[in-house]
Amino acid sequence: MKRVYRIIASAVLIGTLLCGGGVLSAADVYDYDGVHSSVSFKARHLDISWIHGRFNEVSGKFSLDREEPSKSTFSLTIQADSVDTANEARDKHLRQPDYFDTKQYPTIEFQSTSTKAIDGGYEVTGDFTMHGTTKQITLVLMGGKEHVFKDVKRVAFSTELSLKRSDFGFDPKAIGPIGDKALILIDCEGVRK
Repeated sequence: MKRVYRIIASAVLIGTLLCGGGVLSAADVYDYDGVHSSVSFKARHLDISWIHGRFNEVSGKFSLDREEPSKSTFSLTIQADSVDTANEARDKHLRQPDYFDTKQYPTIEFQSTSTKAIDGGYEVTGDFTMHGTTKQITLVLMGGKEHVFKDVKRVAFSTELSLKRSDFGFDPKAIGPIGDKALILIDCEGVRK
């Protein structure tokens, strides 16, 4: 009988460790697919036209729990010196201290702090850090449909947000010809092998 009790106790202990340690999870983890994703932006020039650009080096990861969306997490890291507006001279200027100051602030980052499901996607709140300043923002991620292609599971989201450079400590002297507000468009495809 003692042997039976020991077996039962061991089974209970193993089950507790597995559940408590988070080994059993409904979340799927996806890596940012740089081939099928993009982070682009546009800003007003002289308030008469738009300058378009993108960041070519981006990485990230998200954990998607469809049963308990509040447990889902999202993170994104942009290498600021990968800014590309299709004009080498302008890109060089944008890396200087009066704009992104990429030597002092090499990355632009987002880390979620809360997630909730909405109709057609997720509302994700988190810390957004740019130019050394961190502010809480909320992203509305639309999408989330799964697709398996060549044995690779894929999920994609899109979002747009509007930011003011003046809120992130950019040089106010550099705000004028190029408008204060920037519209950022993120299309992210995550892959899980």
